[in-house]
Amino acid sequence: MKLNAIIVEDEETSRDILRNYLKKYCPNVAILGEAANVDEALVLIRNNKLDLVFLDVEMPYGNAFDLLDKVGDRTFETIFVTAYNHYAMDALNAHASYYLMKPISIDELIKAVDYVVEIKTKEEALQDEVLVPKTNNVNGKITIPQQDGFEVLETANILYCKADDNYTQIYLNNNKKKLVSKTLKYFEDALLDSGFVRVHKSYLVNVNEVVKYVKGKGGSVVLSNGKEIMVSASKKSDLLSYFK
Repeated sequence: MKLNAIIVEDEETSRDILRNYLKKYCPNVAILGEAANVDEALVLIRNNKLDLVFLDVEMPYGNAFDLLDKVGDRTFETIFVTAYNHYAMDALNAHASYYLMKPISIDELIKAVDYVVEIKTKEEALQDEVLVPKTNNVNGKITIPQQDGFEVLETANILYCKADDNYTQIYLNNNKKKLVSKTLKYFEDALLDSGFVRVHKSYLVNVNEVVKYVKGKGGSVVLSNGKEIMVSASKKSDLLSYFK
């Protein structure tokens, strides 16, 4: 697994050593940038999608914990690299993945990177699992992906879904909507057994929210919130089969 990383270290020599070690012994780590202080590190963190940050504890104008406080919620892992062992408890409390002592042991560095790979692999496996919309006919729920995890929606609260290129807009009965990075076909398959029907190439509707059908070549449906959606001629029989 490739890891996008940055090095945050105020000593140039230490940065050079770590960079060279990573290049030689951990080729799966791509260093996207280096920072010598908290401000420089913040810029890199905010401008890159990172998997891993190698983080010295003591820096000019702040320390590693000041940086993490400023970052707030984060999705990357941290490996602390320091000459001082008395920060170990603080690092643990900051949810560090690993704590490396200077001078850096190559074996420990490899072990630290492998540990982060293990964490990220498990996260991706979990994400793949929860990103697949799953319905439960008993509980009537579906999971949708978010940047920091996933959200559980009651399928009964979904009025309709609208295609938006490779995204889907999910409209809820509380006048809110969710933009999800999955295609409409994806949700059509997931909601097939939960009372949802594809009425148009761009629309998937909750048949329980249909209050009126207007005749026509394909016709249209009116939902409980007053939204009228055109029905494709090819989808008309699929829709009407729910009302026989």
